Amino acid sequence: MPRIEDLTEIQRQTVLNFPCFEYEDAPFVRLGKPFRQIRLALVTTAGVHLRGDKTFTAGDQSYRLIPSNASARDIIQSHNSIGFDRTAVYRDLNVSFPMDRLKELVERGIIGSTTASYYSFMGAQTNPKRILEETGPEAARLLLDEGADAAILTPT
Repeated sequence: MPRIEDLTEIQRQTVLNFPCFEYEDAPFVRLGKPFRQIRLALVTTAGVHLRGDKTFTAGDQSYRLIPSNASARDIIQSHNSIGFDRTAVYRDLNVSFPMDRLKELVERGIIGSTTASYYSFMGAQTNPKRILEETGPEAARLLLDEGADAAILTPT
């Protein structure tokens, strides 16, 4: 990962002046059942999607639905940013999108099940207004419709 000193002046100013959101509180909901009974969802900002789906582009605030039974070899990452090296994700998708690890947790009886669908967003957003107001709540409603009790959010 580049150091701030290695960035161009424009990149450095962008990082230094990035508008960070501040909130008065953080929502927390205690699980109402043991882990072995929950249905867990996976949501990522890694910009992954099924081969053949529309690729993510800079500033894209839509999401891609990924069936939880999809194979890792059918999932690619179109997220690009100067801020990270994608080599690890190319070697093992589970670095950013731990779908195989969730399957293992179900098989071992640690969690009850996963949702039928997972959701992927594009990270590195400078103004995620549409995600906050539209696509994020829409994905959340769809996950609730699938019976999700909790979700794991993984970054890029």
